[in-house]
Amino acid sequence: MKAETLLAELNRLRKDLAEDPSDVEWLTLHHAFCFISYKMGDFQKYLDQEAAKGAFEEFEE
Repeated sequence: MKAETLLAELNRLRKDLAEDPSDVEWLTLHHAFCFISYKMGDFQKYLDQEAAKGAFEEFEE
């Protein structure tokens, strides 16, 4: 699993919402997207560890 794949989906979900800093859903997606994009290396390491446990087998079939 590539970090870019999940980050792109997170960004799509964020863009589906109207940009509204008073909406907790938009706020959550926005800040999660920003944080993960700044920590791509750490996120990829986490995904690699999870992939080794089989976390993405159903998705990758």
